[in-house]
Amino acid sequence: MKLLRRAARLAIFLLAVSRLSAAPPNIVMIVSDDHHWADYSFMGHATVKTPHLDKLAAQSLTFTRGYVPSSLCCPSLASMITGLYPHQHKVTSNDPPPVPGMKGAEFQKSKQFADGRELMSKFIEAVPTLPRELGKQGYLSLQTGKWWQKHFSRGGFTHGMTQGGRHGDDGLNIGRKTLQPIYDFIGTAKQEKKPFFVWYAPMMPHDPHTPPQRILDKYKDKTPSLQVAKYWAMVEWFDETCGQLLAHLDEQGLAENTIVVYVTDNGWITNPETGRYAAKSKQSQYDGGLRTPIMVRWPGKVTPQKSPHLASSLDLMPTLLHAVGLKPTPQMPGLNLLDEKAVASRKAVYGECFTHNFVDMETPASSLKWRWVIEGDWKLIVPSKRNQPDDVVELYDLGKDASEEKNLATGERVRVERLTKLLDTWWPAR
Repeated sequence: MKLLRRAARLAIFLLAVSRLSAAPPNIVMIVSDDHHWADYSFMGHATVKTPHLDKLAAQSLTFTRGYVPSSLCCPSLASMITGLYPHQHKVTSNDPPPVPGMKGAEFQKSKQFADGRELMSKFIEAVPTLPRELGKQGYLSLQTGKWWQKHFSRGGFTHGMTQGGRHGDDGLNIGRKTLQPIYDFIGTAKQEKKPFFVWYAPMMPHDPHTPPQRILDKYKDKTPSLQVAKYWAMVEWFDETCGQLLAHLDEQGLAENTIVVYVTDNGWITNPETGRYAAKSKQSQYDGGLRTPIMVRWPGKVTPQKSPHLASSLDLMPTLLHAVGLKPTPQMPGLNLLDEKAVASRKAVYGECFTHNFVDMETPASSLKWRWVIEGDWKLIVPSKRNQPDDVVELYDLGKDASEEKNLATGERVRVERLTKLLDTWWPAR
């Protein structure tokens, strides 16, 4: 009996030692930009080809019903890096409040604009961010691509490309021109024997839609709109860069100990006439702007499968913190996507859409346009009386009406009332 107890204690000790000695996982976050949730081969698109993302989806825990809380670039990205809703971190909009009489370039060169962008960066500095938290575990972190919060260090990154421009200045070269900064950074982390976090958020397939001619030629004859063909080609070009990044992890022998997560910042539907975004996509309250596949690949630790459950981009922060042995703060509402029981028991996901420019930067509700909640297949959208006074409450059965064409609110008053109470319990927006 004593021998059995000693053997059991030894086994527990060895397991603890093995966990302590295991190298912490590297993390690569791939963030697509202005990309409709169905515009992937693995999501069922009949024309667009995304072989590398298809492969990643097959290797991942893939949530086909993922959502971002807001359908606008800056607040959506800020929520990914903080794990908080926009009304929590206060970066609700892309730009500071407009100045009467100032437009475009003049406004962006003004002191009011600069002061507003500085306040937005301070909002991000006031809350935990993923790179700052990972830094506590010795991680090096690299920012590339879209980044709105001035210098990359304001978000806690140790390395980066963006120096302070509105969209991301030098960071926007990633993907479209080169992946070398990522390769160099990974080399640095290997040399210093430190775990790393890569934020790969290229401005792709975001406009300008300027794909290589060799890819555009594949799509020109598959649609009567050249504008749509350009967007489809941009999706494939983005997929190609993801393949190059993932191949580099393989070549460097890093894939087995690297968590790869995938999400998009907001959706996009091409207006076939203008090439700009159509209604019901970015900046809207509809799934065309809010829905995204979410993937988590961690070889040997996460079983590849498609999940039928709802997921949110707010789940990425707690998922990754748990994976490296850190705890999310009580303010973070997301779930650990690797906790199957918690994900299966989730009742609803929530979100909020705001004006493109802030109204009052210190009062999130002042810029609110819509709140929304999804419970099962039912989606309720409640407009803000301040900013959308002519809008009506909308209710959709997404299982039967994925494009949200038939508003069922009038005939489902009891359901509307119950879901409205859920929204008010989540955030009353006062």
